[in-house]
Amino acid sequence: MGTTTDGLESLAGRREIESPASMEELGERIGRMLRPGDLVVLTGPLGAGKTTLTRGIAAGLGVRGPVQSPTFVIARTHPSLVGGAPLVHVDAYRLGSAAELDDLDIDFDSSVVVVEWGRGLVDAVSDSWWDIELEREWGGAGVDSACGTSGRAAAEMDADAPRIVTITRHRA
Repeated sequence: MGTTTDGLESLAGRREIESPASMEELGERIGRMLRPGDLVVLTGPLGAGKTTLTRGIAAGLGVRGPVQSPTFVIARTHPSLVGGAPLVHVDAYRLGSAAELDDLDIDFDSSVVVVEWGRGLVDAVSDSWWDIELEREWGGAGVDSACGTSGRAAAEMDADAPRIVTITRHRA
């Protein structure tokens, strides 16, 4: 497993993304370049745009939606509508180990797999992957320590604040 997606090399590096629409557009560019066997790991805080980027990847791949965060189901498979590879969207936040990721029995070779919160877990299932880190400015507000989804910080998560996206190729 672990194909070489040469086209994606042109997107490697660090860039500022101005809006959610621009994040989705970047995802769509990425999705058009991905092939079966490609693995993408998304890392970033709550509200950074991981699922928005994945929606764009799904559009670029031409898979069935809607693309939503798979937090509660851990993994969702989106079949292709254009005869291409399916998208497997994984939220690894609740997984405790690489063995649990492997236990999901994902067909990594025939699918494009996007794993949110997968850093440190995918090296046991693949010899290469794309790492995409999303950073956002919080404007000095911290996430509410009680639940992380209320108050001023939660309101800012929906804001059109710029994100910094860094795309890196990893090989084990």
